[in-house]
This record gives sequence, structure tokens and C-alpha cells, in this order.
Amino acid sequence: MPAQRFRGPVLPDGETRDLYVVDGRVTYEKAAGAELVAEGWIVPGLVDAHCHVGLDAHGAVDDATAEQQALTDRDAGALLLRDCGSAADTAWIHDREDLPRLIRAGRHIARTKRYIRNFGHEIEPDELSAYVAREAERGDGWVKLVGDWISREEGDLAPSFPADAFADAIRVAHEHGARVTAHVFGEAVLPMLIDGGIDCIEHGTGLSIDLIESMVAQSTALVPTVLQLNNFPGYAKAGEERFPKYATHMRDLHSRRRETIMAAYDAGVAMFAGTDAGGVLGHGNIAGEVLELAAYGMPAEYALGAASWRAREWLGWNADLSEGAPADFVVYDRDPLADLTVLHEPARIVLRGNVVG
Repeated sequence: MPAQRFRGPVLPDGETRDLYVVDGRVTYEKAAGAELVAEGWIVPGLVDAHCHVGLDAHGAVDDATAEQQALTDRDAGALLLRDCGSAADTAWIHDREDLPRLIRAGRHIARTKRYIRNFGHEIEPDELSAYVAREAERGDGWVKLVGDWISREEGDLAPSFPADAFADAIRVAHEHGARVTAHVFGEAVLPMLIDGGIDCIEHGTGLSIDLIESMVAQSTALVPTVLQLNNFPGYAKAGEERFPKYATHMRDLHSRRRETIMAAYDAGVAMFAGTDAGGVLGHGNIAGEVLELAAYGMPAEYALGAASWRAREWLGWNADLSEGAPADFVVYDRDPLADLTVLHEPARIVLRGNVVG
């Protein structure tokens, strides 16, 4: 492929440069005959740190549907996806040069009859560590636990497993070279997971100041999925007749969601952007997630970094477009740090050195 040239401020430092793409890599050495492809603000490929490729509201989808989900994310500029649990085996996506880079967490691991039907393994506490070992081998360095869900006995959110089972499962995952994250809406399970050494919390609406301080001390990350939190009133309404205690709880979590997430931000919890696409939520809305983080009160640089350079580094990829980095980036006609709405309008999308949008 002929060398390509892009020109403009290169984020995150914002220095205006001529960026060349040669053999799928970034270089700043002038390449003779390179065609100018685009000018604008150049941003390291966006990251959706919580999505579900291969999943819809009923469970696993076929490969054609999973492909379309991945393409929708790619066309929104999300070139690196952390798949936070899928009932489908999507390892084949790794072989597709035109699809986003994918980091899989295997299949959700939940308690028997305590999660969405057809989504995850539903098991008992004495099976948890064995299933974690299995999914650590199956995935790409992450395991996804369902930390809490509605308990029919309690009529409310409750921990899926005992504290000792969580702690042993996290230990086993780490021994297998995998990090662990967990779906958590409520409060009760959070001390078990954080004390057990979990690497990341998804949603996190039940956090308190003492737990936030523990997360900072232990470098536990948070992916708040703030667009998903807007759906809590609907979940409350759906469960109100059968589980009134749960409905009240969900409305309370929703009412203080901004205060909770901003307390974590203010304390210095490492936070990353994830849309929770898949299941009931559509793919391709990483721009909306970034805008919602900014609406909570986070600076534009932080909100965008949560879906680009900081998230890439956290997931083990190049944080910036330095010499020799993979040529995965998005070009925008306006400065996204001055106007985040431009994230909805990528001018050029470059993946593995190929212009794909």
C-alpha cells in the first residue's frame, strides 16, 4: 500500500504534525510520494471499554449479526473494544483486518437463575473458581463476573456469591494471567469484590466514599457506563409489581448516580468509557458516552481520554500515536476538546493503516 499522509494536531499533546502511515504503522519521517488523505485533529483510536459483541437481548447471535455490531462500533471510531461478556464465541473477529481490535472476557459467570436468560454460565459458589479458570483460558485476558442481581428471596439486589468464593475466583483468574471485572449495581457486594482484589467495577452506582478510597489505594478501575444508568427508572418500573423493594432501590441509585460517579472521579479512581452495547443497547454510541461523562462534570480532556489514550494504555495498547505505533486513529474536522459533539462526525477512520471510513 502506498504511504499516506495526515496533517493536524495529534492528540493528546495537540502538536501539529505531518503523520505518515507506512506498512500499517505511524511514522513522522517524511515518506516520498505520500498522498495527503486528510487534515484535521488526529485522535488515537477510540475505545469502548464495555460492550458485548455477539450478544442481543435473547442471547448469542450469529456471526453476521456480530460482524454488523463490530462494524457499527468501528464506523463510530471505536477501534478497540473490550467485550465484557458474550454468549457467542467471537474469536474469529481477531482474523478480520477490517474489524476493530477485540479484547474478550469470555462468557458472563452468574449465579443459578440470577441473571438474564441465555447470557451467562449460571452456577453455584463451589463451581465459581473452576468456571473462572475456564473463561480466563477462553478470553483475551479478562473474566466477567455478575456481582449482584435480583434475589427472589430478598426481593432486591443481592451478591451473587459469598465473599470467600469471589476472593478465590479472583485469585484463580490472576494465576491464569487474567484480570477480573464485575457487573455491580448495588452496594452490598462491592466490599467483597474490592477487598478480594478485583481489577475493575462495571456501573458502580452503589459506591460509597470509603469504598472509593479503597479503589484508589488498590488501583481498581471503574467503567460507569453512564448511558446505561439512564435506564434505571425503566428497570425499576419493570420490576415494581413483583419486586417493589428492588424498584425503590433502583430509583434511589439512579437519583444519586451523578453524585456517586463524580465522587469517584474527584477521588482519582481510574475511569474509562463503555457503552454497554449489546443486550438491549445499540452499538456505535461511544461519542454519546463521552458526551454524557462530560455532562456529569468531567473535563473534556478527561472524558475523551477515557475513550482514547488513557483507555488504550489501560488495555495494553499504545496510548499515543508515537513513532512506530499501530496506525489506528480517527481524524475530526474540529477540535474535539473544544467541541465533543464532533465525535459524532469522524472525517476519516484509520484501522491497521487502512482508511475504513
